Amino acid sequence: MSDFVSDFWSIWITVIVVVGILGVGALLFSQSKTTLKKGEQVQTMGHVWDGDLEEYNNPLPRWWMGMFYLTIFFGIGYLALYPGLGKWAGLRGWTSVGQYKEERSQAEAKYQPLYDKYLKQDVKAVAADKEAQEMGKRLFQTYCIQCHGSDARGAKGFPNLTDNDWLYGGSPEQILQTLNGGRQGQMPAFGAAFGEEKVKDVANYVMSLSGKKHDAERAGRGKETFSTVCAACHGPDGKGNQAMGAPNLTDNIWLYGGTEKTIIETITNGRANQMPAWKDFLGDGKVHLLTAYVWGLSNNKAAAQ
Repeated sequence: MSDFVSDFWSIWITVIVVVGILGVGALLFSQSKTTLKKGEQVQTMGHVWDGDLEEYNNPLPRWWMGMFYLTIFFGIGYLALYPGLGKWAGLRGWTSVGQYKEERSQAEAKYQPLYDKYLKQDVKAVAADKEAQEMGKRLFQTYCIQCHGSDARGAKGFPNLTDNDWLYGGSPEQILQTLNGGRQGQMPAFGAAFGEEKVKDVANYVMSLSGKKHDAERAGRGKETFSTVCAACHGPDGKGNQAMGAPNLTDNIWLYGGTEKTIIETITNGRANQMPAWKDFLGDGKVHLLTAYVWGLSNNKAAAQ
């Protein structure tokens, strides 16, 4: 697809390029006619530096003009074969996207068998294979550390993969499902529905669930609201629901932070986060290795190192 939103810009660029080449060629041709007749004295341009350094009006050297002509011919050939004249795709039909796909296809043909050989093996068996874990680690460092960190311990909004606390489940099957299809986390905003005071009440009740210091009076009032509204996702006991991606509120593991201020912010404004799907991009073999590596981070420390 062309990046030009109007044919005018394509024509404009083409005209500039063609006129530029013709202009340079005409200038070079006119200078090639300038010669110094035998016995003719070369005139200076009247410019003098440091008393005796003068600028002479010598004709351009033939070797230099020859090289300049070669660059013009090269430019014309390049513009005929490759993009450069507006929408003209070139005789070769080359695109950076096409080259990327071709190089990736070659790489896949060469390296994919290395990944696919582990597909028939159980995830736990792959996690115990040192070579497989090294491959999984390299995949993780390429595609996953941007969010989960180089040590896989995550950051605000991105879960720690080295513990045993899982939003959607930590079994090999659930991790594979997460990697293949991605996840869309959504915590609705309740600020407008609850009001400021009720939000603080619920926040203090949530803090009480994990044993944090809290206002007991507010927590008592917040319990009723939690049971009526929040329990639908987090459960009546606040232990969460992995099928919905609702976190456990009774431990001390927090995706966005567990201070009163942060919890109030979460209840008021809600949260939205997305884990991208990797199946189509990486393929089954690489996803299988990544699944084993991630599972091994919290279940087989030796394999993950």
